[in-house]
Amino acid sequence: MSDLKITGLHKYYGSFHAVKGIDLEVPSGEFTVLVGPSGCGKSTLLRTIAGLEETSEGTVEIGNKDVTWARPRDRDIAMVFQNYALYPYMNVFENIAFGLRARKFADAEINKRVHNAADMLGIGPLLKRLPRELSGGQRQRVAIGRAIVRDARLFLFDEPLSNLDAQLRDDMRVEIKRLHQELGRTMIYVTHDQIEAMTLADRIVLLRDGRIEQLGSPLDLFERPANLFVASFLGSPKMNFVPATLDGNTAILSDGTKLTLAGKRNGKAKQAVILGIRPQHIALSGKRVAIGHAQVKVTVELVQPTGSRVQVAFPLGGKSVVAELESRDVSKPGGKISIDIDMARAIVIDPQTEKVI
Repeated sequence: MSDLKITGLHKYYGSFHAVKGIDLEVPSGEFTVLVGPSGCGKSTLLRTIAGLEETSEGTVEIGNKDVTWARPRDRDIAMVFQNYALYPYMNVFENIAFGLRARKFADAEINKRVHNAADMLGIGPLLKRLPRELSGGQRQRVAIGRAIVRDARLFLFDEPLSNLDAQLRDDMRVEIKRLHQELGRTMIYVTHDQIEAMTLADRIVLLRDGRIEQLGSPLDLFERPANLFVASFLGSPKMNFVPATLDGNTAILSDGTKLTLAGKRNGKAKQAVILGIRPQHIALSGKRVAIGHAQVKVTVELVQPTGSRVQVAFPLGGKSVVAELESRDVSKPGGKISIDIDMARAIVIDPQTEKVI
């Protein structure tokens, strides 16, 4: 069963076309993340689902009910905003309870729901405090608590962690993931942070210029990107892109390096391509070359330790390429190393269409 179905959705602001024909179906209980660069239409799409923006064309269904023109309060949704939207002169209890009081719930039910939500989010001792007496992470928990007491069909999150520092974002990601597992509700989450998208999502919807570029599980988009944009957007460090000439199953780089690709290729003879290799698919060479792998000697230009791993930059095919290695593999620049590239996981992109071939 689908909790959300969007068909042919367009949104215009005057002559500006913000959302361009979105079709999307979200199964019940799924955590779907809308991700993309600034201005791609992800927040506009979320606000249209919520009824905070009017639909220009198309339909929105929630729980098999057409809500395209329904008011936000009639859509069975709960929303968490980027700026928390807490009432400054209400304490935590009253902020969480506000929506329930507006819907005239009994006091006993309100008390039960607020305390259950507070216990779930670890803010039980804070119920008598005002928002100004809370940290950013605590305020965000209050905003989430106000949403979950609603027991709505659909939970919508509009970049809820963007105002928090790095450590708090990490902590809150864990909390939101745990909350989804405990509640089992359908959640739609907007972010521009691809790491956030990868760690939270059951499915990612990657948007660009108001259109869906690719939709699938985080691993699908990471391992099997549909085009250059998807390949470059997801992954940290970013995927390496090296111009090459494809001759049968061999990619020939500008410096003469030949890399044999896995599987058969039906491209044109001597076809110009872009070879995509993720830093995580490059390792220090061993004594043997595994099937589907290639070994190349390179000179280290830059070393960036990140803890248990180290990012190493070196020239390959006229480009600066990054590999993510074990921290003990390379200690300083200037040395020559032999790297092993997993060619079975490399991708080949047509530079004209920017599609993976």
